[in-house]
Amino acid sequence: MSNTEEQNHTEELNPEQEEPQELTFEQIGLDPRLIHALTKKNIQQPTPIQQTGIPLILEGKDVVARAKTGSGKTFAYLLPLLQKLMLLDSNNSNVSSAKALAPTAIILVPSRELCQQVYSEVVSLIELCRVQLKVVQLTGEPSFSEMASALAGPPDVFVSTPACVQRCLSSGVLQAKGIQDSLSILVLDEADLLFTYGYEKNLKDLKTHIPKRCQCLLMSATSSEDVENLKKLYLHNPYILTLPDVGDGKDDIVPKNVQQFYIQCSERDKLLHILALLKLDLVQKKVLVFTNTIDTSFRLKLFLEQFGIKSAVLNAELPVNSRLHILEGFNAGLFDYLIATDDSETKEKEQTDAEKQAETKKSKKHKKRKLDSEFGVVRGIDFKNVYTVINFDMPLSAAGYVHRIGRTGRAFNTGQSVSIVSPDEMEVFEEIKSFLGEDEEKDLTYVTPFPLLEKNAVEFLRYRAEDVARSVTKIVVKEARAQDLRNEILNSDKLKAHFQENPRDLDLLKHDKLLSKKAPAPHLRDVPEYLLDPTTQQASKFVKLTRAAMGRNNNNNNGRGRKARPKKAGDPLKTFSADGRRGKGKSLGQNRKRSNKYDCKNLPKFCSIVELHFEGS
Repeated sequence: MSNTEEQNHTEELNPEQEEPQELTFEQIGLDPRLIHALTKKNIQQPTPIQQTGIPLILEGKDVVARAKTGSGKTFAYLLPLLQKLMLLDSNNSNVSSAKALAPTAIILVPSRELCQQVYSEVVSLIELCRVQLKVVQLTGEPSFSEMASALAGPPDVFVSTPACVQRCLSSGVLQAKGIQDSLSILVLDEADLLFTYGYEKNLKDLKTHIPKRCQCLLMSATSSEDVENLKKLYLHNPYILTLPDVGDGKDDIVPKNVQQFYIQCSERDKLLHILALLKLDLVQKKVLVFTNTIDTSFRLKLFLEQFGIKSAVLNAELPVNSRLHILEGFNAGLFDYLIATDDSETKEKEQTDAEKQAETKKSKKHKKRKLDSEFGVVRGIDFKNVYTVINFDMPLSAAGYVHRIGRTGRAFNTGQSVSIVSPDEMEVFEEIKSFLGEDEEKDLTYVTPFPLLEKNAVEFLRYRAEDVARSVTKIVVKEARAQDLRNEILNSDKLKAHFQENPRDLDLLKHDKLLSKKAPAPHLRDVPEYLLDPTTQQASKFVKLTRAAMGRNNNNNNGRGRKARPKKAGDPLKTFSADGRRGKGKSLGQNRKRSNKYDCKNLPKFCSIVELHFEGS
C-alpha cells in the first residue's frame, strides 16, 4: 500500500521497446496445472503483457498494467493469482481454512457483466486445474442473507463491485479485522472505469481497510487522471507495464491481425449497404454491429428481420439478467448477429440534460426507464469469437473507434472491421484516420475501401430495401422497443432462479426472436440470382470458401444449443433403384458432384485466394 510520507518509486517497463523474446508459459514460471488448463482452452502462447506481468506478480510486486483491449490483461492477473492461492492452499490448507475470516483475494470490477465474465473465467480455470478453491461473486444490492451465504467459509476469491464490497462491510457480513488479517491480493480491473462509474467514494472508504502488506494490481486500457489517483491511493512502488496504444503507426493502436475497411454512402443508404453486406454473405460471422442510439438498434433489427436475418439487441435499458443471457447466447454461438448500442460517449450529456428537465417532468405519470450507468458495450465485456465489427454509426471519437475495433482480433485471432460512413461523419472519420497514423504524403493507409461490395450489387437491392425501410417507422420502432423491454423484464424475473438450477436450459431463451407484428415476406428471405452480378457472386463464394478453410460453420443450427435429432429409419425397399443401385437414381451422381466441390486441382488457386485475403493481417 502507498504511504504518503514515503517516496513512490516506480519502474517503467515497456515490453515492446526491446525486441521481445517469445517466451512460453513454462519459461515464465507458471504452474503445470494452469498450463494444462490453458491448453484445454486452446491457449498456447502468452501475450506480451502476460510475459512481462506474470513473473512480477508471482514475485509479489505491485503492478500497474496498461494495455489495449484484447491484449490478455485478465489472464495476466488471474493466472498468477490462482497459482499463489494454490501454493498457499497446498502449504497450509488446514491452518488457513481455520483462521481465515475474509477472502484471500478480492477482484473489483466496474460492471455486473464484467463481474460475471471474470467469475466464469476463474471457475473454469479452477475446474480444469482440479483444485479445491472457492470463488464467489456479488453485484448490485444483495440481501443480507445472500451476502452471508456467499461469504460463509469464507471464499478464496471474491469478485464484486466496490459498492457491493462496501455494502458487505456496512452490514457486518465482512469484518474490517478479517480483511486486515486475511486479504493478500487486491485487483482493480478496468481501473480507468471505476471512478467513471461512480465508485470513487467506495474506493476511498475501502482503502482504510486494506492491509499494507496486501499486493495490489491495477489493470487499465487507458491512462488517465483517475488511474493515477488510484495508483497513488492503493499501490506502493509499483512496476508500470505499458503496451503502447498511441504511436506512429497502425501496429501501435490496432492489432496487425485486424483489417480495417470503410464504405462511404449517404445516411439514407446505410440500411441498404448493411443489408448487402449481411445478405450477400460478404463478411465473416460472428458479426457485432455498433449503433449510437437504442432506437437505431431496434430500427436496424426490424429492418433486417424482414429479410430473414435474425439478430439480438444489447443495450443499457435491458435488465441485468437479460443482458447476461444475451451475451452468453452470443458467445455460445446461438445467433451470429448482435446489435450493440454504444452510447457511452453521449450518456453523460443525456443524463445532465435529463437532470435539468427533471422538474418539468415530475408531474408526468410515465417516466422513461433509467439506463444502467454501469453498463457499456465497448469496455469490460468479452465478446468471444467475433470476426467482424461493423460501425453502422460512427463513434464520436477516435478512442471510441479503437475500443470498438478491439472487440475483434482478440488472442491472436484474425478479424476485420467495416465502418459505414455518411457525409456528416466524415469529419470524425478523418480524425480517426489521423489518429491511426495515416499520411497521404508517406502513402500510409490503414483504413481502405471495402473491396468485395460492388455498386451494382447495392443498386440491385435498392428497391426491396427502400420499400422495407419505409415500413419501419418511428411508431413501429417505439412499439417494438417497448414490447422487447416488457418481454425481457418478464424473462429476467421468471427465469433467473430456473437458469441457476438448470444452466443448460439457457439455450431455450431466444433473444433473436422477431419483433415485427407483420410476418416477413417469404420472397425477401432469399436474393434471386438475377439480382446478383457475377462479381458479387464470386465475392460471396470467396467468403464462404474462406469460412470453410477457417473451420467456421455456416449454419446457425448445427450443433448449437440443441440435440441432433436421430434420423428416422426409412423403408429398406425404397432404397433400391431400378438399375440395382442403392438409393435414388440421381443421388449417387449428386453425391459424387458434391464430393468434388473442392477438388484437389483447385486447391492451389483457393489457397492463394485465402492468402491474398489475409495479406498483411
